[in-house]
Amino acid sequence: MGPPGAGKGTQGELLARRLGIPRYSTGDILRQALRERTPMGLAAKRFMRAGELVPDDVMLGIIGEVLASEESANGFLLDGFPRTVAQAEGLRRTLEEMGLGLDAVVNLTVPDDVIMHRLSTRGRKDDLAKTIRRRLEVYRAQTKPVLDWYADAGVRILAIEGVGDIEEIQQQILGCLAL
Repeated sequence: MGPPGAGKGTQGELLARRLGIPRYSTGDILRQALRERTPMGLAAKRFMRAGELVPDDVMLGIIGEVLASEESANGFLLDGFPRTVAQAEGLRRTLEEMGLGLDAVVNLTVPDDVIMHRLSTRGRKDDLAKTIRRRLEVYRAQTKPVLDWYADAGVRILAIEGVGDIEEIQQQILGCLAL
């Protein structure tokens, strides 16, 4: 977990590669479900065509499909999911039904000024300063309750400073995970 521009994708990809497990982001999962025309992927397609957000139950169904795959048999890494308490609760139920649980939540922390710089230098239209600030507000409003929920549920939360050398940040994550 972490705000937009915190390095979730970069760190998640490195960690998954090191551990030999798949990394799943919601975007990747949705694209795969659509490509494979899974039942949940087809359900998601209806919402996406209408320009609506994919509801939690459909998103959780898609995640359940992926986590039940052979590819995930030795573990997996979720990148940027869950984003809401409802999704965290649904993920817990899904994992419990599979006889699984979460080992830890890695939360990359990055100061706002660093996020502003990182995202504004990407050159994307949606990364103007006002938009970036709004994305950070939305992230915090949604994420703090998720982190609180995980803490209350006894899941280990690893706060990792996401500023500095990519490999040094990766080593901090591996050290906290005791890997």
